[in-house]
Amino acid sequence: MKMGFAELRDFLRNHLVNNVMPFWMKHGVDFDKGGLFSYLTDEGTKRSRNKHMLSNTRALWTSSALVNRIEDREQWRRAARNQFDFLRRHGRNENGDWVFITDEDGNALQGAKSIIIDAFALCGLVEYFQMSGDTEAIDLAFRTYRTAQDKLARPGSYETAPYPTPEGMRPQRESMQFSLMFAELGHAADDDDILEEGLKRGRDVLDNFYRPDRDVLVEYVNNDNTLRDSPEGRAMVPGHGIETLWFQIHTFTKVGDVERARQAARAMRCCFEKGWDPKYGGLFLGIDIDGKEPPYWQFAEYKRWWPHTEALCGALLAYEQIEEDWCLNWYWKAHDWSFEHFPVPEHGEWTQNLTREGVKIAPAPVPSDDEDEILKAFPIKDPFHLARGLIVSIEVLNRLGE
Repeated sequence: MKMGFAELRDFLRNHLVNNVMPFWMKHGVDFDKGGLFSYLTDEGTKRSRNKHMLSNTRALWTSSALVNRIEDREQWRRAARNQFDFLRRHGRNENGDWVFITDEDGNALQGAKSIIIDAFALCGLVEYFQMSGDTEAIDLAFRTYRTAQDKLARPGSYETAPYPTPEGMRPQRESMQFSLMFAELGHAADDDDILEEGLKRGRDVLDNFYRPDRDVLVEYVNNDNTLRDSPEGRAMVPGHGIETLWFQIHTFTKVGDVERARQAARAMRCCFEKGWDPKYGGLFLGIDIDGKEPPYWQFAEYKRWWPHTEALCGALLAYEQIEEDWCLNWYWKAHDWSFEHFPVPEHGEWTQNLTREGVKIAPAPVPSDDEDEILKAFPIKDPFHLARGLIVSIEVLNRLGE
């Protein structure tokens, strides 16, 4: 190893606390009107003052998790309270659905366009409740859970921006997100029925989207859980694969299901091996499991920041579970490539999109108020994937160093 577990933990903690979060406390959090600005440059310049609900629900998790898991700082508590208050006042429409984008003041510009906002809202609300004990947060989480369950029971009744679902297919992303979010709500509320809903979705990931005969984790299956020999049916998103599998390691470990947790850990290897660019390094955004060109996933050759942040904590969680050398080998490959290419040292955060060769790509244009987001080349920036990856990695390294 290039560093011991304790040294690596201190390195990642320093990067989180002294580089990443100061950027967001200075440029992102709107302590005046509430919420988080979602359209920032790497330097912190606001490209728009609109606020994306994806960013705002995720920022609630990050501010709360920093207090719960890293250190109890008043600035982070204040950011979490500010975030919750903005979401409570402006996050949902009159039907109780989470909206997509608001203006600076919280007026909805785009309504309920994605059930994924429900998942991230649950994520943030549960973490905030655990930080604050605010019963209003857990009540809102329960309402979000019931709304999401009602939608999920009626496939086709809801939108899934920024990733449309191919007709006649199911996306892995839904089970990925709700497996963790339902399970965390079940634990926080001591509700076994909700917990089981999360575990059921976790088993769906491992039994239907991971295919051991091919050693792949596909992004879509047919509604009857069969594979489809088409571009969308052959789509694999390595970052989503790593993310969903570390979710399952966490969730099944928490309920004592070691067999399922180890299954998830071993399945993760295929995401690294099939997703890594042998020529330039780094994880591809998308691949075709049969190597056919072009892959279904748009911007498939991009090297985006978020798959690499998932790789850091994912590899460490896999190692903690099965203690196999490949986990640490892949951790260090991902770590070295990521810290060489993504950080913007003079400002603290990471740049988000690189070419296959590792050259920075300018952010996608910010849409007008009534224009759909540019799908899959999301122009938003928020304190989530990087911060979460660092927080979870630090937690794992704390345990490994005991």
